[in-house]
Amino acid sequence: MRRNRSHSPMPSVAEPGKALLIAVCSFVRAARSVRGCCVSVTNKPIPKDADVLVTIDDTTDLTGLARAGRRLKGFAQTINLGADIFLADATGCYLGRICQYRECHPRVACLAQHCGRRTHLNDDLHVVTLSKELLAAPPIDLWPDVVGRLKVPPDVEALLLTELERVR
Repeated sequence: MRRNRSHSPMPSVAEPGKALLIAVCSFVRAARSVRGCCVSVTNKPIPKDADVLVTIDDTTDLTGLARAGRRLKGFAQTINLGADIFLADATGCYLGRICQYRECHPRVACLAQHCGRRTHLNDDLHVVTLSKELLAAPPIDLWPDVVGRLKVPPDVEALLLTELERVR
């Protein structure tokens, strides 16, 4: 008998959702020190990655946000999961993802078409699109106020939302 095996890597920890939520909480703590940021996440019952939406303005310095994003992505990779930090402006326009590279240098692997125009912004508009509905009303806002628009799983409530409300 042949088993149907997934080709995606298996998480390397017993409770990957818990570890990922704790890492997202750390990301939010770092992101809230960046002026002009609002942070939201998607709502997944069994996460294989963390998808974080950060709303920024034209003056937001992305350096600290990129550093926190690299930490989140790096941690997620250590447990065989992923993380993406998507950026949008206040009008709900998708801008791209936070760049994975510490320094902006032209590279073959970099999808940015404008390296150096806005440091730490990977303009991947030709690769990724986010719906206007998601940009306008993400499932969960984490910063500056915690706002859940959908029923939140108990682990998200306990490990992320309650913790962020406590440290506000």
